[in-house]
Amino acid sequence: MISKPKKRRRKLRPIFKILFTLIALSVFLYFAVPFGIDILSNGKGIKFIGKPVNLLSYDAPSYVDVQLLDIGKARKGKKLTAINNIVVHYTANPGTSAQNNHDYFSKPDTDVCSHFIVGIEGEIIQCVPLDEKSAASNDRNFDTVSIEVCHETTSGEFSKAAYSSLVKLTAWLCQNSGLDENDVIRHYDITGKICPKYFVENRTAWKEFKLDIKNEITAQKKES
Repeated sequence: MISKPKKRRRKLRPIFKILFTLIALSVFLYFAVPFGIDILSNGKGIKFIGKPVNLLSYDAPSYVDVQLLDIGKARKGKKLTAINNIVVHYTANPGTSAQNNHDYFSKPDTDVCSHFIVGIEGEIIQCVPLDEKSAASNDRNFDTVSIEVCHETTSGEFSKAAYSSLVKLTAWLCQNSGLDENDVIRHYDITGKICPKYFVENRTAWKEFKLDIKNEITAQKKES
């Protein structure tokens, strides 16, 4: 009796192995991200982080002047994936007010905007809803809340009124998104850009700012 020759299994060509791997990885990422795995680029490569915190989807405090931008080039209306950091910026336009900067963001040809602007006199304007992306923090727009702060001089140092309002707002944001002072970062920490200038060039001032946020969070918790 003559036995039939065994069929040889065909081996996948290298190119098909690569394609299969890429497709499998894409499917994994597509379904995994919503269930708690985010991929972030921090300028130093890609890293994995844990489950994102809850989104802020409610109104800002009463001391905030809500002037939402129209949907367009700057405010695109796209939803945040999560809120993992609060990012502090400076306007780099000495002497301009919160309203000046809001009006600049609202121009049809402007492609940048932040969630909030803190003015020299301590006024605060909200430009973007808390559950939407801003266009201020580069490749971290998808999971951060951005705050632009006005300043009087080229040093970038904030006035006492602006600083006080910034601490108050940042503490409120931290409290209501499950974050703390350690989750507050500078634009510089994302891209290396000298922003906010005073806090980049004065590390002690930055440390004191974060300590003030910590104390304000404690104070706000006692009040609530």
